[in-house]
Amino acid sequence: MTRARYEYESDYTDAYEYETDDAYEAYEAAEVPVPRADGRAARRRASAPRPDALWRLLPQALVVAFLAGGTTAFVAHDKAIQLTVDGAPRTLHTFADDVTGLLADEGVAVGPHDIVAPAPDAALTNGDEVAVRHGRPVRLTLDGQHREVWTTAATVDGALQQLGVRAEGAYLSTSRSRRIDRAGLALDVRTERTVTVMADGRERTVRTNAATVGEAVDEAGVALHGQDTTSVPADSFPRDGQTVTVLRIKGSREVRDEPIPFAVTRTQDPTLFRGTEVVERPGRPGMRRVTYALRTVNGVRDKPRRIGSEMVRAPDAEVVKVGTKPLPEGADGLNWRALAACESGGRPGAVDPSGTYGGLYQFDTRTWQSLGGRGRPQDASAAEQTYRAKKLYVSRGAAPWPHCGARLHS
Repeated sequence: MTRARYEYESDYTDAYEYETDDAYEAYEAAEVPVPRADGRAARRRASAPRPDALWRLLPQALVVAFLAGGTTAFVAHDKAIQLTVDGAPRTLHTFADDVTGLLADEGVAVGPHDIVAPAPDAALTNGDEVAVRHGRPVRLTLDGQHREVWTTAATVDGALQQLGVRAEGAYLSTSRSRRIDRAGLALDVRTERTVTVMADGRERTVRTNAATVGEAVDEAGVALHGQDTTSVPADSFPRDGQTVTVLRIKGSREVRDEPIPFAVTRTQDPTLFRGTEVVERPGRPGMRRVTYALRTVNGVRDKPRRIGSEMVRAPDAEVVKVGTKPLPEGADGLNWRALAACESGGRPGAVDPSGTYGGLYQFDTRTWQSLGGRGRPQDASAAEQTYRAKKLYVSRGAAPWPHCGARLHS
């Protein structure tokens, strides 16, 4: 009957005992010399395994040797590693050969924005330390500029340092000690800037992290009233070193009555000689009431701006008759006495109040001289004046006398 016992201990040592009845009997049958007191050797039975018993022991010996070798290999490949993920350390045992294998075994996924130290292809040995820092998205608004960045820092303060953002004196939309989880966060940062405000003849410079120009102006102690405004939009982002001018605006309205010119309507009249025009109905201007907005900026008046108008009185058109009758061959058959009476009251030396027109027919000096006259018309004789008037009529008809020319045909 075969009896076997295996023992396995945590230090990877094996104990093995094997006994057989045949081996025991062989031991008993053997004779081994035993010393005696008289020097003679006595023989004693000693165990000596038979050859067939040794052959039977050989397979079990091989199994024991294999188990001992496997235990040695197991011990050689097992490694104690400290793995730290996002600052949380733990010690573990692994058979992985490199960092990539370790992370795969532990289910730690690594993305393009993550940091692994040592490198993923680095070999592992017992006692190594491996650290993984996961990337976190930060939707950063820095001084009004929006962008998305990645950080492996665990807190807002660490992210600011990693991104190189100067936080001293800056406005932060959240606490600097706030932790950033894997989902990331939105962060608004407004750094401290220098803004100069010009108002009421004074210059004020402030250090501010204001979000708008209006806030910076308010921090400078300048108040806006009524229509007051700034040289740049009040809701725009203030830049470092920017100068903002406050515009003091005062507004008012003004109403003006303005004339509307009348139209002139001309109708043909075959009873009047060609070149003769007679005003049948005088025109009358209309009137329009116009409202203007007046504005002064820092004491300087702007150009008035028209903001409304209304009709007060419509204009009346002027009606003029235009002669179409052919001119006579000569001017002798016309009523020159009636024309002179209408123009000058029949006085050869008459002069109009402006001093421009003179004589029976009220010539101006330029027309008089173009007809061959000399000097002033009012200084010539009545006969010469009539002669020059007839000459003018032959070339231009009654047009030179628009109001009295019709008297020639009376």
